[in-house]
Amino acid sequence: MLRALIFDVDGTLAETEDLHRQAFNRAFADLGLSWSWDAALYADLLTVMGGKERLAHYIDTQHAAEAEALHALAPEIHARKTLAYGTLVAESGLRLRPGIARLIREARAAGIRLAVATTTSRPNVDRLLAVNFPPDATPFDVIAAGDEADRKKPAPDVFLLALARLGIPASEAVAFEDSAAGIASARAAGLPVLATRSRYTEGHQLDGAFSAISDLGEPGRPHRHIAGREWPGGVVDLAGLIRWHGTQDDQGAAFQAIGTSR
Repeated sequence: MLRALIFDVDGTLAETEDLHRQAFNRAFADLGLSWSWDAALYADLLTVMGGKERLAHYIDTQHAAEAEALHALAPEIHARKTLAYGTLVAESGLRLRPGIARLIREARAAGIRLAVATTTSRPNVDRLLAVNFPPDATPFDVIAAGDEADRKKPAPDVFLLALARLGIPASEAVAFEDSAAGIASARAAGLPVLATRSRYTEGHQLDGAFSAISDLGEPGRPHRHIAGREWPGGVVDLAGLIRWHGTQDDQGAAFQAIGTSR
């Protein structure tokens, strides 16, 4: 029985990653640092999960001679980056990716629980939700954020935390991810994964997902199928997810994962 949907945030709920990059650059400039992360560099840095960890990795690999002083400055850099990100999300009115708001509405109407499992910090999640939902709306029953997990993705910790807070086993949920590390994290927690490509994960292999698509799609604006399960009309809806999940239960077998490098 499908009882919950669990979403990653960055690249899955919305195309947030470039705003994170811009926010880091604003923080660097505010503190008089000459650093500037372009899109190509940031794509490489995204192999390190978590903003704080990403910053520490950059310091260690690109500014090793000044590492001690820069690590001491890192908390202020990250705090300024978080504030800048919130401002950028609000200024841009960043919208959710195709199909996300629709699927959330369908799930809430059907009594399916909703959760977030992300490596980003809670203020970043709150800002994105504030821009996309009314002030009195609570779209997610559970939010498990990066600073609450001992280990970042691809470790399963944040998904296990979300499942524990939902109070359900992994067999009764589906995870939504956009990255190789995210898929590995959800799989390690025992979750089936539906993968959607995002701007910064175009080159990622999506091995381990049971379906790989460009986005969830909207009626009249179908998604692009990549591999695995295909969705009628190029739209992922709750009814289709329930049918797929029920088929897995009926067969008494684990979900069928794909292997793809496309």
